[in-house]
Amino acid sequence: MSTATAQTTPPAVTRPRKSRLGWNLLGLLVFVTAGFPVYWMVNTAFKPAKDAIDPDPHFFPSTFTLENFKRALEIADFWGPVLRSFVVSGVVVVIGIVVGMLAALAISRFAFRGRKIVIVGILAVQMVPLVAMIIPVFLLLNDLGQYDRLSGLVITYLTFVLPFTVWTLRGFIVNIPKELEEAAMVDGCTRTGAFVRVVFPLLAPGMVATSVYAFIQAWNEYLYALMLMSQQNQTATVWLSNFITKNGTEYAPMMAGSTMMAVPIVILFLLVQRKMAAGLTAGAVKG
Repeated sequence: MSTATAQTTPPAVTRPRKSRLGWNLLGLLVFVTAGFPVYWMVNTAFKPAKDAIDPDPHFFPSTFTLENFKRALEIADFWGPVLRSFVVSGVVVVIGIVVGMLAALAISRFAFRGRKIVIVGILAVQMVPLVAMIIPVFLLLNDLGQYDRLSGLVITYLTFVLPFTVWTLRGFIVNIPKELEEAAMVDGCTRTGAFVRVVFPLLAPGMVATSVYAFIQAWNEYLYALMLMSQQNQTATVWLSNFITKNGTEYAPMMAGSTMMAVPIVILFLLVQRKMAAGLTAGAVKG
């Protein structure tokens, strides 16, 4: 019997190892596939301009240069578009999180007539292509006197950021048991006090994760910023089109500009990565 046990033990031990190795290889493949475009962008940013259009690709720059970054800063105003993108994205995130949290709380915690219609409507809005709304949005903003204004761009971005925040925060709130609020109310808290003291601390990591993704949505948006803003009020994504000239596309400076635009997002991720991880694992057992 001991011999049979000794013979059957090794396969049981090696099978999980093989499975783990397979998942690790799959994860590595996904990482390489997703990370290679970013690497190539940074790689091209530090290449001499002639190497960026070389038909024989080089995976490492033969010569590191900062000339592309200098060219990117000289071709047009850089800090103005970046500042406008920061302002628009920040305001969109603040309004989207506040309004989205209240809407998600109402949908998750209160039963009212038309609740299912509201939920379906939120999903339906997210399915509408942005390009399909460009003409109605342009006419509406023009009638309201918000064309070529940052406030008009904020209103426009909220049309797709707000449904995303509502739907995402609803998922976090649903996972927080009502019994925790009820217990706090039994102990003397009002409904508002129960939310502030019990629900909000559990919801905070989810709000951070949602804020980051909402910021990225607003920061990377190109179509509305191109159609609704003049060149004097262009955002950072539209600023990149300055590298497309009548003589062709300046790929190396464009990659340098894209790299500079990616830096704020990377810094934001590094600052809130712990909160984002907590947002994915937060549960009602916390606290």
